[in-house]
Amino acid sequence: MSTGLEYRTHPLDFQRVTINTMQQTAAAFRGAMARRRTVRDFSSDPVPRSVIEDCIMTASGAPSGANQQPWHFVAISDPDIKTRIRAAAEEEERAFYAGRAGQEWLEALAHLGTDDCKPFLEDAPWLIVVFAQRWGDANGKKAKHYYVPESVGIACGFLITALHQCGLASLTHTPAPMSFLTEICGRPASEKPVILMVVGQPKTDAHVPVIDKKRASDVITWL
Repeated sequence: MSTGLEYRTHPLDFQRVTINTMQQTAAAFRGAMARRRTVRDFSSDPVPRSVIEDCIMTASGAPSGANQQPWHFVAISDPDIKTRIRAAAEEEERAFYAGRAGQEWLEALAHLGTDDCKPFLEDAPWLIVVFAQRWGDANGKKAKHYYVPESVGIACGFLITALHQCGLASLTHTPAPMSFLTEICGRPASEKPVILMVVGQPKTDAHVPVIDKKRASDVITWL
């Protein structure tokens, strides 16, 4: 059934490579991404806005349901705004660790050494709030977006990878609830904050928890 919408195409920009190049690239990229770790000890060293913009635009090129691109990114470097976000986030985190989370959840987090104190929200040079757009505007009418969580999740994966590839560390912080970010960032009711991404250089003496990575046999089934 025709929708009355114009279907347009243009030639695909794609570069084929040899099997040997493919294997070398895959192995090198796997090694590079294996060094990615979530960081909580951030330096205040500045990061150029242009770098953040390129990483966000890489994320914005992620695939999405019906190509609706249901995301918006708010990049924050202003110290006063970061202070407001830290204060609001820590208020929610105190309630979380004081009982809202439940004992089972707290036990699952124990090996990471997290608590309700979040200095990285002020220390890091950039915070990126990722908003999911539950609906949009199509010719002045409210238009439902489809596969929003899946699409935004893929875009966040692109963002984390882009940040790591250009030499930056990141932390996916998810205080719950996160509605305070909608007000602080001045975003509309159609958008829901899903991740508060902390971005910058790690401190020179930064430490990360010891964790066990799953093996290929644990995560892959070949049929």
